[in-house]
Amino acid sequence: MRRKTNIPERKATAGELMIEVKNLSKSFNSRRIIEDISFKVHAGETLGIIGPSGCGKSTILKLLCGLLKPDSGEVIVHSKELGLVFQGSALLNSLTVRENLALALRARKLKRAEEEKIIVEKLKLVGLSDYIYSFPAQLSGGQQKRTSFARAVTNDPKIILYDEPTTGLDPVMSTVIEDYMIDMAKQFIPASIVVTHQFSTWRRTTDRIILLHAGHIQWEGSADEALTSENPYMKQFAHATREGPMLSNGIEV
Repeated sequence: MRRKTNIPERKATAGELMIEVKNLSKSFNSRRIIEDISFKVHAGETLGIIGPSGCGKSTILKLLCGLLKPDSGEVIVHSKELGLVFQGSALLNSLTVRENLALALRARKLKRAEEEKIIVEKLKLVGLSDYIYSFPAQLSGGQQKRTSFARAVTNDPKIILYDEPTTGLDPVMSTVIEDYMIDMAKQFIPASIVVTHQFSTWRRTTDRIILLHAGHIQWEGSADEALTSENPYMKQFAHATREGPMLSNGIEV
C-alpha cells in the first residue's frame, strides 16, 4: 500500500491530473468498506461520490487526506495545497471567525497585514465580511458552513474536498451553499471531490459522479446520464425507489 504526494513545479491548469486512486481497499474490524476502488480527478473538474449511508464515501476522503491508511492500493495527490470542507464545519468555538481562518495560514508565517488581507478577501468571497470578529456560536448553521468554505480556500488550494457540505441545511440554504461551490470551482479551478447523497448537490455541482455500493463502484458517468441510466444501482438511487439491488426485503445490503 502507498500514499504519495507529488508537488507540481508550476501552478495547476485546467485538465491537469491532480488525484489518482488506484485499486484502493480498506477494512474496519474485518468488515470490507471499500474494495479495489480506482478513479482520477483533474484540475477544473468536480467529481461526486454518491451512494447510501455507510458505503465508504467519507472513508475515501479520509484516505485522500492521509487521515487513514489503506489496506492496499495507492493514493497519489499532485499537490499539498488542499482545502477540506467538513460535514460539521469544524470551527473552534473559542476562536473568532478571523482566528479560525488565521489557523489555516499559520504555516506560511505571514506578516499581520498580509494575513489580514487574505482573511478579508476570503470572507468577502462568501459574504461574511461583517462577521470577521464574531464567534461560531453567534453564526447560523449556513454562516458556519460558509466560514468553513472561506477557511478551506485561504491558501488558494489546487484540491478541494467536500464532506456532505449541505447536510443539516434547509433547501434554501443548501442552494446557497451549492452556489458557493460552483463559484469556487470557477474561481480557483481546483480538482474537487464532493461526497454527498443529496440529489440537488450532486445534480448541480458535479461534472462526473461515481456511485458506491457494497464497497465497489457500481456506476460512473455525468449527472445528466445518471437520470436516464438503466444501470439498476444508479436507477434506484437517482429515482429513490425501493425496488432494486440496494435493498433486499426492504433492508439495505
